[in-house]
Amino acid sequence: MTKKQKKLLYRIIISLVLFLLCIFIPEEYALVRALAFLAPYIVVGYDVIKKAALNIASGRIFDENFLMLAATLGAYALKEYSEAVMVLILYQIGELFQSCAVSKTRKSITALMDIRPDYANRVEENGEINVVSPEEISVGDVILIKSGERIPVDCVVLKGESYIDTVSLTGEASPVAVKEDSRLTSGCVNISGTLYARVLKPYSESTVAKILELTEKSAEKKSKSENFITKFAKYYTPAVCLLAVLIVLIPTLIYGDFASHVKSGLIFLVVSCPCALVISVPLSFFCGIGGASKNGILIKGAVYIEALSKLKTVIFDKTGTLTKGKFEVSEIRSANGFTEKELLYYAAAAEKYSGHPIAAALRNNADISGAVVENAEQSVGKGIRALVDGKNISVGNKTLMYDENIEFEEFKGEGTAAYVSVSGVYAGVIAVKDMIKDGAKEALETLKKYGAEPVMLTGDKESSGKSVARELGIEKAYFELLPADKVGIAEKIISENKAEKRITAFAGDGINDAPVLTASDVGIAMGVIGSDAAIEASNVVLMDDNLSKIPLAIKISAKTMKIVKQNIFFALAVKAAVMILSVMGLANMWLAIFADVGTAFLAILNAIRALKIK
Repeated sequence: MTKKQKKLLYRIIISLVLFLLCIFIPEEYALVRALAFLAPYIVVGYDVIKKAALNIASGRIFDENFLMLAATLGAYALKEYSEAVMVLILYQIGELFQSCAVSKTRKSITALMDIRPDYANRVEENGEINVVSPEEISVGDVILIKSGERIPVDCVVLKGESYIDTVSLTGEASPVAVKEDSRLTSGCVNISGTLYARVLKPYSESTVAKILELTEKSAEKKSKSENFITKFAKYYTPAVCLLAVLIVLIPTLIYGDFASHVKSGLIFLVVSCPCALVISVPLSFFCGIGGASKNGILIKGAVYIEALSKLKTVIFDKTGTLTKGKFEVSEIRSANGFTEKELLYYAAAAEKYSGHPIAAALRNNADISGAVVENAEQSVGKGIRALVDGKNISVGNKTLMYDENIEFEEFKGEGTAAYVSVSGVYAGVIAVKDMIKDGAKEALETLKKYGAEPVMLTGDKESSGKSVARELGIEKAYFELLPADKVGIAEKIISENKAEKRITAFAGDGINDAPVLTASDVGIAMGVIGSDAAIEASNVVLMDDNLSKIPLAIKISAKTMKIVKQNIFFALAVKAAVMILSVMGLANMWLAIFADVGTAFLAILNAIRALKIK
C-alpha cells in the first residue's frame, strides 16, 4: 500500500471503532448521540466534504462528492446518524479498494518503467571505464555490460557470451543466449557473462526510450464506452438531483408527511451516485491494458482495446512479420557423385565475398575457413563464377547454367534455386527460402477462431508468395507488390471494411509499413525487431516478434469489453431497481448503500479480472 492508501485505511478503522462506540449511546441522550456521531463522520468523510465544498465554490456542483454530502447531511438532519456515517465509511472502503486495484494494475504497466537504465559503462580509447548517463552515450561508442546490469541502449555484441533476461519487455520468462554479433535491446538485463558492445542508437532513439514514451501516453485515448460514461455522468448527476427534489415535493404537496418523503429523496440520492460506472468502466480498460502489458503487449489506449475486440481482418506484411526476413537453406539435391557437403562447400566458397542474402545463407551452412578463392566474378541477375581450390565453380540461376552449357535438372520445389557446377560438371542444386516464423501457422489458426481473417501482402514473386500463403493457410494474398502497391491494396481493404463497419488491423515491422499502420483501424508493430517509424505509427506494439501475441491481444480485449458491459449492465440494473423502490417508499438507507457502494465494490472486483487474462 502507498502512504495515501494506508492513511485512508487508518481513517476507516478509526471511524469504524468510533462508530461502534456511538451505537451504544442510548437514544434518550439525543444531543450527545448527535455530537458523538459527528466524530466518525468527520474522520472518514472530511475529504468528501472538502471536495464537495471546493466544487460548489468553483461552480462544479454536481458530482459524486456533492451527492454523498447532500445525502449524508440529509440523513443526519433526519437523525439517521448511523446510516449517514455508514454511507461514508462504505464509500471510502470502495475508494480504497479502487485505489488498490488501480495500483496493482499500474504496477503491471509501470513495470515497464523499471526498464529505464540508470547508467552506462563507457569504454574509453585508453581502456578506462567511465560510468555515465545513458543520454551521454553516442552511436559507435563501446560499452561494458556486466552481469546483473540493465542494457542501457540498443547495441551489438563485440565480445563475450551471456544470457539476457527479456521478461520486462516481452513477458517471456526464458533467457535468451547472446554472443558476438548478437543485437541487444535496451531495457533487458544481462544475467550471466560480461559483454562488450558497440552502440547502435542514442538513448533518445533506443527501444527503451520509445516504450517509456508510449507507456506514458497509453491512457490518453479513451474508448467510446469511457467517453459515453463521462458524458453520461455530466448530465446524469444534475438530473437525479432534480428528480430527488421532485420525489420530496410532489408527494408532500399531495399527501403531506414531509419528513417521510425527504427520506425517500435522500435514499434516491444515495442510490443514484454514479460511482460504480465512473470507477469501474475506466478501471476495466486500465486493467485490460495492464493485463496486456504483463504479456508483452503494449496497447496505446482503451479505444484500441475496443477496436481489437471487434477485429475482422488482419493484413500482414510477409517479410519480417510472417517470415524470419532472412534466407535459410531449405533443400539440397546433389548430383553426379558429389556429396551434399561438397556441394555446400563449393557454393559457399564461391560466394565468400558476396553480400547477397542467398550468399549469406549458403555461408551459414558450410565451413569455408580454409577455402582458397580467386577471380570471383559477379554476373548481375545470373550468379557468380570463381576459382575455388583451383576448380572453376559457377553458382547461380538456370540462365547461368544455360550460359555455361551445363546440363542440369530444373528444380521444381519451393524456394529460390541456386544451381552449382564444378569444373563444367553439374554438381546439384541448393534451395533457399525465407523461412516461416516458429508458431506463425498456429497463431493464424487461432486468429481465425476469433473470427479474424488473415490477408498477406508481399513483394515476392507469386510462386514463393503462394508457397508461404499455402503453408500458413492464408486464402487471400497479394504478390509482387511495390511499397506503394502495398499501401494501395491495404487502403482498399480498409475502406471496404469500413463501409461494412468491420475493423481492420495491419501488422508490420518495416519503415515502409508506417503509412498503412497509420491508415488502419489498429496498427500492430513488431516491437523489438520493428523500425522506429513502425512503432511510432502503430496502436499496438508487440514487445517481441511472436505472432501468437496478436490473437492473445484480441482475447484480452474481447474479455475486457465483456467485463465493461457486465459492469455497465449490473450497475444500471441494480440502481434502476432500487431507485424505483425508493420512489415507491419501499427502500431504506441500507439498501441504498448496497445499491451504491455495494455495486461499485462488486464492479471493481469484476474489473480486476481483466488483469489476469492469459
